[in-house]
Amino acid sequence: MLALACAVAVGNVYFPQALITPVASGFDVSTAAAAAIVTATQLGYAAGILLIVPLGDRLAARPLILTLLGLVSASLLAAGAAPTLGLLVAASALVGLTTVFAQVISTLAAGMVAADRRARVAGTLLSGSIGGILLARTFGGVLGQHLGWRAPYLVAAVGCAALATVLARALPATAPRSRQPYPALVVEPLRLLAAEPLLRRSALYQASTFAGFTAAWSGIAQLLSGPVYSFGADAVGFLALVGVATMVVTPLAGRAVDRRGPDHINTMALIGSVAATPLLAAASLGGTTGLAALVVATLQIDVAMQCGMVANVARFQAVRPEALNRMRSAYMTCAYMGGSGGSLLGTIAYTSAGWHAVAALVALAPTPALFLHLRRTAARPAPRPAPSAATCALTPSPSHPERPPRCEGAP
Repeated sequence: MLALACAVAVGNVYFPQALITPVASGFDVSTAAAAAIVTATQLGYAAGILLIVPLGDRLAARPLILTLLGLVSASLLAAGAAPTLGLLVAASALVGLTTVFAQVISTLAAGMVAADRRARVAGTLLSGSIGGILLARTFGGVLGQHLGWRAPYLVAAVGCAALATVLARALPATAPRSRQPYPALVVEPLRLLAAEPLLRRSALYQASTFAGFTAAWSGIAQLLSGPVYSFGADAVGFLALVGVATMVVTPLAGRAVDRRGPDHINTMALIGSVAATPLLAAASLGGTTGLAALVVATLQIDVAMQCGMVANVARFQAVRPEALNRMRSAYMTCAYMGGSGGSLLGTIAYTSAGWHAVAALVALAPTPALFLHLRRTAARPAPRPAPSAATCALTPSPSHPERPPRCEGAP
């Protein structure tokens, strides 16, 4: 049920990607102008992660999640009734701001299981989110094509209200993790980002990979509706269904992270993102060949981004279990800032230089993270024997002497 709730939440961020063409037609504007609804939603989501998700450590999870569901329902209704593009963009930002309850749910689930199962649980919830991404694009594209761009927003509003009714009975009662005042909670993710190198590394990897991912999807909507293919909005939704394989792959990635650690999965994810570029470029050929290349490339980008997410989440969740929501706030804010930038740059690249510029951007975005990751793993010293429990008990942490040491390999 929590995975289903994550699907609904994340779907609200992604279904506008399939509505760029119908919105442009409805308001008689360019597709570049209509693409602002995607950027606004993602920027709103990043702001919600920074400003709202830390409250998950201060407030009980159930009332916070239900409140957010009510607010996102109202925001979706406002978007569906927007009379101008400017008001639609503003309402889209509110949708993104309030649909962050998936992040609170993920932290709630992580706190309900043992540490050695958290990556597996993260993979399961991420599979739900992926299902939401896939169905959201299909749902948005098909309804937008046949019933107009307002229909997906109105149907999503009803769906969120129904989900709130179900979760009101199903969510467990939990106690807050922190008594810090709200201003301190909002500042804390930034402090954690500065203090914890593993969190910074996870955030960098995800922001760069997600930037390439959103750049690709911003350009895909325009490529498919342009002269090369001349498809309708529903084609974007159907193309998204190729990513259904990620629902199978991400739980497997979670198990691999639990067994081998996150670095191995990060290496494959970053290389996979960069290596998709030639196939993306071939999509400009059109016809069966170009479409087949586009299908394989989008699948590769989807799998790389989602598997990298599993590895990155597992890495930072092991650092400060008592501050999971604040850690997730820092991480996801960075990730969606990268995604928002990728969406904006992808739109600009397609408008100014065409599809090949988008393909180049998809390669460039994760390249710095890949370089740093490979350099770090190549320079990593050979593993030392695990310290004993007695050594752990007697050796303070040099960076945080007030906290017990983190002896990851100790019995």
